[in-house]
Amino acid sequence: MTEAAERTDGGTTVDLWRAGLTRVPEQVWERRESRVLILADNALTGLPPRIGRLRRLRTLDLGHNALTSLPEEIGELTGLDGCLYLHDNRLTALPRSLGRLRSLAYLNVGDNPLGALPEEIGGMAGLVELRAQRCGLRELPASLGRLTALRELWLRGNALVSLPASLSRLRELREVELRENALEEVPGALRGLPRLRRLDLRGNRLRTVPRRLGRELPALEKLDLRWNGAAVDPGLVEELERRGCAVLR
Repeated sequence: MTEAAERTDGGTTVDLWRAGLTRVPEQVWERRESRVLILADNALTGLPPRIGRLRRLRTLDLGHNALTSLPEEIGELTGLDGCLYLHDNRLTALPRSLGRLRSLAYLNVGDNPLGALPEEIGGMAGLVELRAQRCGLRELPASLGRLTALRELWLRGNALVSLPASLSRLRELREVELRENALEEVPGALRGLPRLRRLDLRGNRLRTVPRRLGRELPALEKLDLRWNGAAVDPGLVEELERRGCAVLR
């Protein structure tokens, strides 16, 4: 194995960050006791089905490569309960088998030309944070409403005009970033979330922001409405600021 691969932690971490790889060394697939596999910042264009052998992995970092697809066998990594980094690749679709990763806590698929998220993503019941910035998304699957443990949702730089009503079931959400989309109104699915603290709506097409938003988001600490041109009820701003919420407009 390359010298970079010797950066290990008791045999459970394989670190091949910035190792100049165009393919994964065969020895990696034999390390079936691995808990962490870091392949970030290389030049990988694909992965073999053998990745499914590493069933004890808890974190997998494939960010900043040139991957155009992922094998369905990635869904066999059901031990993943930490992070899965797929951001900054060239993925045009995600495998449906991702829905089998029910224990995964963090998923980053940002900066890929996906166009859509698979309906099966709703099976990832353990997700606490989902990042899908700049993925060319025009809509979200209704199945996201099944991710009831989700606390953070990052969707900057897509083309969303609305959110599915099912997101109203995400009662644990604390932070939602919807900056630089195509929303014309504050999504109704977000209004009424009891723990939402930060809502970023910068750079959309909002026309109005209803006065009742203050009552519908009782935990709100920061509301960012800049670069919309929306008419914001002065009473809403006064109400939110009185209770300590920062309003940027």
